[in-house]
Amino acid sequence: MSRITPADLDIFLAIARAGSFRGAAMRLGVTPSALSHRLRALEERIDLRLFNRTTRSVALTEAGQALIDRVRPAFDDIEAAIDDLAAFRGTPMGTLRINAAETSARIVLAPLLPGFLAKHPGVAVEIIAQGALVDVVAGGFDAGVRLGETLAADMIAVPIGPRQRFAVVGSPAFFERHARPQTPNDLLALPCVRFHFDNGGAYHWELERGGVELQLAVNGPFATNSQDMMIAAALDGIGLAFVFEAMVEPLIASGRLERVLDDWCPWFPGLFLYYPGRRHMPTALRAFIDHVRDPG
Repeated sequence: MSRITPADLDIFLAIARAGSFRGAAMRLGVTPSALSHRLRALEERIDLRLFNRTTRSVALTEAGQALIDRVRPAFDDIEAAIDDLAAFRGTPMGTLRINAAETSARIVLAPLLPGFLAKHPGVAVEIIAQGALVDVVAGGFDAGVRLGETLAADMIAVPIGPRQRFAVVGSPAFFERHARPQTPNDLLALPCVRFHFDNGGAYHWELERGGVELQLAVNGPFATNSQDMMIAAALDGIGLAFVFEAMVEPLIASGRLERVLDDWCPWFPGLFLYYPGRRHMPTALRAFIDHVRDPG
């Protein structure tokens, strides 16, 4: 078998982490077609297929999975060692890659970015918004942002941003046609904008008051995986929406949306920045954690 070079492994790992030629090509600064050609040449040279390709996806073969299981820890150590060299420069450097749901990115990450980037001009931040919970290590991310109950036990979590709660909102035009709900069960008889996860599962609205916890499978003519689209649908009078309060406060203040069942929407701890507990932490991530703890 022909020898595999470190450059070959760099290409292989980039594709495996990104899960696509396009994503890997963007990270390596080459075209997807050039990357595909180089991978094909590598597979022909070693006489093994490392990825199965379709027009829509790239997945590791059994041989590819065995290879990544062996080489990824070593490459992680090499990258960490290079990151540690930045400590000798006294300035955080490099690219910080964070995975977050789109709503989380807007609520807690966006407000932190201007101050952080001004403080650390040697750092570039890349935020990938995905609704599905991903393996940040396998995806090549330094950290992620999610609700605390969704995090794996082996992750280190740091609170990011203020505590949060949801709001049930509808437009004035909606309430001209429908009675305002007085209890959570009244929601079952009203058109609601439903939220679906990326995997197709439906979210049940979670309400609580006085120790009574409810999960309601609401009904309605429209469902989406985007809180922005839920809010737009509520503004258009399609139905009631259950969304992060922080996203609709200006609309409530202006009267474009009206809130109901406020006392059934409790506060919860909020969102967390999470990252793998590893010996070598990239200096850019360390600097960002410090900024999260003290944005001033």
